[in-house]
Amino acid sequence: MKRPVHPPAPVSSMPSIARKNLFEDIPRFVVAQAGIMFAVSLVTIQVGILQGFTRSTARLIDQSNVDLWVASEDMVHLELSSAIAAERVMQAQKVEGVDRAEALMIRSSIWRDPSGNITPIRIFGFDPSTRMFAGFGISQGKLDSLKQPYTVMVDQGSLKFLALNQLSDPPESSPANRGSIGSFGTLPAQVVGLTNDTQSIASSIFIFTSLENANAYGTAGMNSAVNCIRQPSGELSCVNNFENQPLKATPVEAPPPRRLSIADPISYVMIRAQSGQDLGQLKQRLQSTLPGTQVYTQAEMSSITRAYWSQRTGVGFVLGLGASVGFIVGMVIVGQILYSSVSDHLREFGTLKAMGASNWVIYSVILEQALWMAVLGYIPSIALCFGLGVWTQAAKGIMILITPATAGGILVLTVVMCVGSALFAVQKVTRVDPAIVFKA
Repeated sequence: MKRPVHPPAPVSSMPSIARKNLFEDIPRFVVAQAGIMFAVSLVTIQVGILQGFTRSTARLIDQSNVDLWVASEDMVHLELSSAIAAERVMQAQKVEGVDRAEALMIRSSIWRDPSGNITPIRIFGFDPSTRMFAGFGISQGKLDSLKQPYTVMVDQGSLKFLALNQLSDPPESSPANRGSIGSFGTLPAQVVGLTNDTQSIASSIFIFTSLENANAYGTAGMNSAVNCIRQPSGELSCVNNFENQPLKATPVEAPPPRRLSIADPISYVMIRAQSGQDLGQLKQRLQSTLPGTQVYTQAEMSSITRAYWSQRTGVGFVLGLGASVGFIVGMVIVGQILYSSVSDHLREFGTLKAMGASNWVIYSVILEQALWMAVLGYIPSIALCFGLGVWTQAAKGIMILITPATAGGILVLTVVMCVGSALFAVQKVTRVDPAIVFKA
């Protein structure tokens, strides 16, 4: 009597073989997943830093309530532009379709903390009576406090870099605390408020204040003098001497900053259009009315600024290169693991072939292993990156931006990485001879 011939194992049972091969050696599995976690985390962090970096460079533009930006023709990005006269604000206000025009002044200066240490600063001066520029969140203090002489706000993540541990009370409410006051050149500066999510990773620390204060800080500096001595030979020997002017003890003691004149230099004219106004037509009218300027929409201004930092500075290339290296490392690690696993189970694969299993059924076992490795490596990696992002934002003010789209893209990339690596291991199985089962 003939023994009944059993059909080959159904495809549905193949995943159990994949899991068995994957989990039978737990130490090797843990080491393998650690390698995949490293590769996925490297890619995620590099992409997250790049996205957080580019986002931060144009964050002030995105948060503003500005429809059009009037800038010098030389404008390169938000923080790099030639000055224009404050008179442009009055001229822009008269253009048909303009609801409101405001000035934005950007200055570079040096902050001196209470201990005398200096830090490079970028000062943004605007009208604190409106939220046209200051669309950002404020965690402590009030925007109206900036109307007082020599008061400033700073991003809450940057406060410690100014060597200040607490906010100052506004000058009108209590005597100034000298220990919480810094200075710009000869003028004091009280930090009376903290902002949220305003600091650019690429720039110096941002300081926010009124137009009058920003103008005063931009001209505060050092006394200079030229001392000349006539030598016995009759020649004059001259030396330039620079010295810091004495710091005014408090904002109350310092002379109040003057109001801007039409001849003062500003950086931008911010435009809010009338309701229902076509921005394209208003943009053309502004450019024809204000010679020597270029007008940008909010989206254009944001795009130009992001493109500068991510492309012209090479930051995007460096971070992209890091992500590419992580992807390659991951493929190598997964490929080695799967190839080793296939080599260790050649007899099992030969048995399946001897039982009549097709190549595709055997390939599915390897692909199943690759998918398990992708998912089990992705989940802890993305959780680690989220936690790392929270820490870097709180500790260093550096955002690792991982959006849902980014997380989904990284998952797809991880699957592609693991499945792509599995194709190399598949080549070894293709050449397996079923007769290997009967060899010693």
